[in-house]
Amino acid sequence: MGTKAAAPGAPRGAAPLRAPGARGSFCAGLGQRRGRCLHGLPSGAGGCPRVLGAALGCWGLPSGALPPRAALRGWGLPSGAGGCPRVLGARRGAISYDSSDQTALYIRMLGDVRVRSRAGFETERRDSHPYIDFRIFHSNSEIEVSVSARNVRRLLSFQRYLRSSRFFRGITVPNSSNILDDDYNGQAKCMLEKVGNWNFDIFLFDRLTNGNSLVSLTFHLFNLHGLIEHFQLDTMKLRRFLVMVQEDYHSQNPYHNAVHAADVTQAMHCYLQEPKLSQSLTPWDVLLSLIAAATHDLDHPGVNQPFLIKTNHYLATLYKNTSVLENHHWRSAVGLLRESGLFAHMSLENRQLMESQIGDLILATDISQQNEYLSMFRSHLDRGDLCLEDANHRHFILQMALKCADICNPCRTWELSKQWSEKVTEEFFHQGDIEKKYHLGVSPLCDRQTETIANIQIGFMTYLVEPLFAEWARFSNTRLSQTMLGHLGLNKASWQGQQREREQRAGAAAPRLLPQEGRPS
Repeated sequence: MGTKAAAPGAPRGAAPLRAPGARGSFCAGLGQRRGRCLHGLPSGAGGCPRVLGAALGCWGLPSGALPPRAALRGWGLPSGAGGCPRVLGARRGAISYDSSDQTALYIRMLGDVRVRSRAGFETERRDSHPYIDFRIFHSNSEIEVSVSARNVRRLLSFQRYLRSSRFFRGITVPNSSNILDDDYNGQAKCMLEKVGNWNFDIFLFDRLTNGNSLVSLTFHLFNLHGLIEHFQLDTMKLRRFLVMVQEDYHSQNPYHNAVHAADVTQAMHCYLQEPKLSQSLTPWDVLLSLIAAATHDLDHPGVNQPFLIKTNHYLATLYKNTSVLENHHWRSAVGLLRESGLFAHMSLENRQLMESQIGDLILATDISQQNEYLSMFRSHLDRGDLCLEDANHRHFILQMALKCADICNPCRTWELSKQWSEKVTEEFFHQGDIEKKYHLGVSPLCDRQTETIANIQIGFMTYLVEPLFAEWARFSNTRLSQTMLGHLGLNKASWQGQQREREQRAGAAAPRLLPQEGRPS
């Protein structure tokens, strides 16, 4: 259970944070008890150290990688929480990184809250694309903005910034977790009784839970697998963690949102029930699998890695253009785990092992690493040397299972698969519209003028989905595997039929050139 498995072909883009007290302006007081002064604050940082100590001291954060957003949150302390309430309302925290050492992140007391970009600093707006500073597109040369450390604001997700800003302005934010009537609750509970069914309709479940499908489904699975009792989890901390995870998915993304995360988590549960896995996996393996599935796209900005690289996005710089989004999802998940204190009762060694292995699973979902993982999987199957009593082999199979769960949409029923296909294409085309607007060069599959849903899906199924699920069926030749391959074949045939109809209509609408009649000379 305690064996650490290395992720094949999945490099990590950034090293962990330095330990408290290291060189630079990293706050040396993070590990101190509540109310202690923070020793590492840069001169002139301002603010009340006691307030920051009160807000952070109760976390007991160990040294390690923190995501840019999840490190400092929950500033809404009551006046009786200690410190200076007046300063608390005026000051906020930030995560930034030293440009000379981009693997080192620093926590500072900072003032104005703005989003960091190589091009400068811009406040997020409700209708702007999250994380992207569009000013960089208006000039050929990079905009130089000189600011002090105090002006670097904490990076917040688009969703959390809206809630935070409304809170500090005294505006009430409606709670998305409204209580449902008994009829809807009853229907949702009935659906959860069949959560292991491959035909599970996550869209219907999301409606029945009033948009809380990820929280409801994952909490149920933790209970179903006996993880709450086995690991002695505090149910309030667990629910708080799941709520934070759900909130940090961007609901404005057509595809990469909390519903997709819930769908992947449900698929992962189905794979965990397969005979080979259910007989071999430990509670630790199941715990890692469900957390990784629920957080595998956490805080996804709705654009792909090439977009972040060509726009000089800070995440691409931070992770050296390698598994940029996957590294961000992993670090964000680690931040929320620490913030929630869900596993605070575990030893530091076990927590660090958990964070590392969750990272291995999430990094495996990088589609650019597909061939490396698939080749290794195929080689193991050819040699017949997979031994699920080996913790490393089990961990590798969980990586493959999460990869399957992440791209299993074409293996669902046509009614579900078609909806997912339309949503992911809409997200592709939205990115293409932005690229056209700012003359960036449209990414493959993102041009709505030349691409179609059918064409995109046929290529996706042929080159990515079919090879992966064919090997998974070799590993686990069960009814579920055959069902998935059956749906995959039918769905591909449906898209091919639509593509032929489109081509026939286009051919019929094209003007026909009549041969010229011979003219007498």
